[in-house]
Amino acid sequence: MLASFGWSDFAYLALGVFLLLAGSAFAYFALRLGGTLGSASSLLEGAERELLPVISKLGGTVDRVNDQLDKVDQITDSAVDAVSSLDTAVRTVTGVVTRPIEKLAGAVTGARHAASSFRARRDVGSAVRTGQDEARRREQDLEDELRDA
Repeated sequence: MLASFGWSDFAYLALGVFLLLAGSAFAYFALRLGGTLGSASSLLEGAERELLPVISKLGGTVDRVNDQLDKVDQITDSAVDAVSSLDTAVRTVTGVVTRPIEKLAGAVTGARHAASSFRARRDVGSAVRTGQDEARRREQDLEDELRDA
């Protein structure tokens, strides 16, 4: 019987041993991979149990923060409206107060220059024109100063 054992039989035997070892190794790795996947599945289930309540609470917190931010937005809108109204009031009062002051300052400056011109030239018409010109110039200077400020 040994005499009939040839090289092709030896090749088949070697192939059979190789396939047996490869199959055993594959089975070992498959079992190890199954254990690893089982551990990973267990880890994910635990994380899901722990994280879902946290995520739910976080969502509630974000909703409450958004509600508070909406309130702050309303407050800032009210503050902007109040400042705008105050600005309008201040501009109105400023316009009411500054125009008479400009006129008064112009009249005083015009009267002073008119008196100086009258004393120097003894001409009433020239003194009036000088006073009017100086009054207009002083009013314009005050208006420019207030606008620049």
